[in-house]
Amino acid sequence: MKPRPHLLKGERLPPEPVQKRSLAKRERLKTAALDLFGRKGYEATSIEDVAARAGLAVGTFYQHYRSKRQLLLALMDELLENLSRLDLRPRGAADPRAILHAILSAAFAHDLRFLGAYRAWQQAAISDADLRRKQARIQDWTTARVTLLFEGLSRLPGARREADIPALARAMDTYFWTLLAQASLLSRRELEGSVGAATHLIFHALFTDEAEAGARDSLATEAPGGASSPGKPSRVTKEERR
Repeated sequence: MKPRPHLLKGERLPPEPVQKRSLAKRERLKTAALDLFGRKGYEATSIEDVAARAGLAVGTFYQHYRSKRQLLLALMDELLENLSRLDLRPRGAADPRAILHAILSAAFAHDLRFLGAYRAWQQAAISDADLRRKQARIQDWTTARVTLLFEGLSRLPGARREADIPALARAMDTYFWTLLAQASLLSRRELEGSVGAATHLIFHALFTDEAEAGARDSLATEAPGGASSPGKPSRVTKEERR
């Protein structure tokens, strides 16, 4: 598996803080930037805005980052580090749909804190050719990760032998980045629905109808109370709607 892109490679960062107080100030700057980038976008957010939102002086900002662009690179690099730590190996074989849904949910749980960073990254890349080249390397890496996940799932019982895994991985990786860019505009319910829809599409692309029937039977055995399967909305009774 290829290593993740390191976006800060070659950047002349100020010295890494060692004292707890300095580390806390750096975290406040990152938190402020994520909030402002998410609400205002990259171009409309200034270094002064970030410092003020963090409750720090502008001079403190420059003790940690040499520019707004460098701060953005640091945030996106942290996003990639979090993604690299996700374990994409399918575990268990009782219900491939549940395995897939759990992995996708975990991925977006990591990503949501960085919605502002990705929105800002998209905006900055429009006029920054180096960021566009970095984005191409990022998507090559994430597509390879998604391919690894799908290959693992394809070894489970009920998998379609004719599935075009590389094409499916490219399409779904693009979808995931698009969803991440739009997630700040979605409610939690809508986002969960989108993850569920992705789960449903991937499952049917990778597995046979017989595998789905087996997954339903497995859920019925494990949850006799009638819990719905991941990726499908549960039925709501009239009493529950009242």
